[in-house]
Amino acid sequence: MITIAGAGVAGLVCAYELARRGARVTVYDKADGPAGNQSSWLAGGMLAPWCEGETAEPEVVRLGAGAAAWWRQVTLVDQRGTLVVAPRRDRAELDRFARRTQRHRRLGGAEIAGLEAALAGRFSSALFFADEAHLNPRQAMQNLVDALCDMCVTLRYGEPAPEQVTVDCRGAGADTPGLRRVRGEMAIIRAPEVNISRVVRLLHPRVPVYLVPRGAGVYMIGATMVEGGMQGPVTVRSLLELLGAAFTLHPAFGEAAVVETAAGLRAAFPDNVPRLIRRGDTIHVNGLFRHGFLIAPALASQLADLLLQDCSHDHINDHPSERGTTSHHGDHSGRGSGRAWL
Repeated sequence: MITIAGAGVAGLVCAYELARRGARVTVYDKADGPAGNQSSWLAGGMLAPWCEGETAEPEVVRLGAGAAAWWRQVTLVDQRGTLVVAPRRDRAELDRFARRTQRHRRLGGAEIAGLEAALAGRFSSALFFADEAHLNPRQAMQNLVDALCDMCVTLRYGEPAPEQVTVDCRGAGADTPGLRRVRGEMAIIRAPEVNISRVVRLLHPRVPVYLVPRGAGVYMIGATMVEGGMQGPVTVRSLLELLGAAFTLHPAFGEAAVVETAAGLRAAFPDNVPRLIRRGDTIHVNGLFRHGFLIAPALASQLADLLLQDCSHDHINDHPSERGTTSHHGDHSGRGSGRAWL
């Protein structure tokens, strides 16, 4: 029996990968359901390894390259690519982004309008990452729970993990040396008159933001990262920055209804690269930072190799870890057939 502490995206994906290889798995989480895991529940759900390469280490890009294919086994993945734009005054930011990333092509105004008619005439240049995708994190979490139920994985929501577990995926809540907490803030808005179908990243020297379509005129806006941040509601400053960025993308967002605002803490190591760390009889899966849905499948595959194929300890870095939390009472299960890419 393999026991996992934490039922956020890391814990659930690890459970799925272990169960599909035949392991008996029990997952514990003190929250009452998937919505209790703020780090996963509030995520953008972008499967965008090449865009993330602008600031992330090459290892993050490598780990995330197969994420979209893995998630298609579990939930709906929308692969329309990522559009990166910048106001004319910030054109240098677009050039800088292009130099630091790969697998994109430069678009002119007409091509931008061809992809997103709502942005016609608003930007003269953009970068298009055609191979990137996004998903709805809340739907993906529920689909994972349903899949695990089908696989007879035991999910004990509302129940703290025992002192000794096989795998610790509690992220920012884990007692793992070297972790830092990074606060992220987001807003969900409804603007039925604006039709944008793919992720759009708006570059700005100080606060770059992203807009993720959720369907039916609903959009998630996020980007803020506050080092050492505390739990609590979104600040006025952050909300103004997020909504101001949406207005820059399209003036009709000025009339949008604000459906939800929230903030959560994400766990990261100093270099923002995730790790599997063995401490005694427990393996910590941690440090996913802002890349939870992107790199959880690859980490889960590494974990399954270690636990089920008797891999040596040399494959585990002697460095810090990440988080996974949330969920609801009772036993659930899940199923799947997936691979993570290393």
